[in-house]
Amino acid sequence: MITETEIQTYYPPRILVVDDEPRIREACKTVLEECGYEVSLASNGVQAIEGISAEHYDIILLDLMMPEMSGFDALSKIKALDPGTVVIVITGYATLEHSVEAMKKGAFDFIPKPFTPEHLRVTVSKAIDYTRALWDIADTRSRLRTMVNHISDGVMCTNHQNQVALANPAFLRMVGCPAPSVIGWAMEEVVNILPIKDMVYRALKMPESEFSELTEEITLNGNNRPEEIVLSIRCAPFRDPNGRNLGVITVLHDITALKRMDRMKSQFVSTVNHEIQSPLNTVMMQIQVIIDGLAGKLSEKQKTILSRVYQKISNLAIMSSELLDLARIESGLISFEREPVDMLAVIRDQVAFHLPRAEAQSILFEIDAPETLPPVLANRRNMEGVISNLVTNAIKYSPDGGRVTVSASKEDDFLCIRVKDSGIGITPEDLKLIFQQFYRVKNEKTRQINGTGLGLAIVKRIVESHEGRIKVESRPGEGSIFTVLLPLGAAIQNYL
Repeated sequence: MITETEIQTYYPPRILVVDDEPRIREACKTVLEECGYEVSLASNGVQAIEGISAEHYDIILLDLMMPEMSGFDALSKIKALDPGTVVIVITGYATLEHSVEAMKKGAFDFIPKPFTPEHLRVTVSKAIDYTRALWDIADTRSRLRTMVNHISDGVMCTNHQNQVALANPAFLRMVGCPAPSVIGWAMEEVVNILPIKDMVYRALKMPESEFSELTEEITLNGNNRPEEIVLSIRCAPFRDPNGRNLGVITVLHDITALKRMDRMKSQFVSTVNHEIQSPLNTVMMQIQVIIDGLAGKLSEKQKTILSRVYQKISNLAIMSSELLDLARIESGLISFEREPVDMLAVIRDQVAFHLPRAEAQSILFEIDAPETLPPVLANRRNMEGVISNLVTNAIKYSPDGGRVTVSASKEDDFLCIRVKDSGIGITPEDLKLIFQQFYRVKNEKTRQINGTGLGLAIVKRIVESHEGRIKVESRPGEGSIFTVLLPLGAAIQNYL
């Protein structure tokens, strides 16, 4: 679709010259046609009104003093018929009073008689620039209105008095407002959902020194809705150059389908993993019975083959279990029931559990932590999983005779836990991807090390679900340091 702005780029502006003096009309026509404009003529106001009623003119040159209908009367009728037309007044009576009156009636500029061709060209050129600027603004507003009205997200804009300046159909549908247009309505008349109203109020009252986007997820049901919906709400103030709040923009995103898909995916993964784990465990038990010789004597070669099979199935069972844990964490199916957890006790338990494997590789395994560590508000089972994963990796990727240190300390408002090893290290390229699902460092040194690539992904999800952070420092050949930061919130005091 070609806009009016684009039309004016390819087609010359149309100008109507209205004057009762033939000499003035013809002179204007000659000068303006030399500039490439399309020019029409009218000898009086009545002809001008008839012409404007039939077609649009971009610019009208209008004489003020004419018989039958004065230029002042014609100007009023022209602006009523076509407000977008730019009118330039031509007058031999260029007094201040006439100019002010013409401007009040909507004239853009005036040219006093007699005038030169250059004066006429300059004035008309300014009017054309003004006309095109108006069309640009109108075109931009039209495009913006069309875009907002057709996007699937709900958008509402309210002013500093909490009156609705814009609300697209998607927003009205999501909040259950049946009115086709609510421009000028009080926000409370449109929105009867308390969390949304509360966010709009808070955004509007946000201090000038502060600027942030308010976000929240809510679940809605009732109000003639056939089923519940989940909305993601974003609310932010918009301000003038001096930082004063002019109003609030509220955006609603319907995430019902995403939530439903997440639940379905998690249920599918849980079902599949459950159906896989049971037969895997049965197969492993049967193989172990055969390896132990309870089903008959085996040769050394047979034992070796069955041991490899057992190890592969064990790895598959571990992956199945980790996939199940990851799906539960991501979907929120795991209930993170939290309590004050003594992380030093968790660290000691995990070190004791993994010590035999470390000793088998002649790895020096030590703890460096004070006895007075504060507790963290966490799920103990998940914290055990975090430490176990990090310690297992540290041992697995360290050479025989290496060293693994688990340290803990209080740093500001966080409990800092570090697992340091003297292993093969990680390249800068691999560091960027180390927490991705199924990603494993692949090189000559890691080829013989078993793993699923899910352990660190699970650790990261657990730590982040506890409002914590995890980071890693490493260089090839110099080992790695994994650091977990867990917040020490004041809320712990309520449990002590």
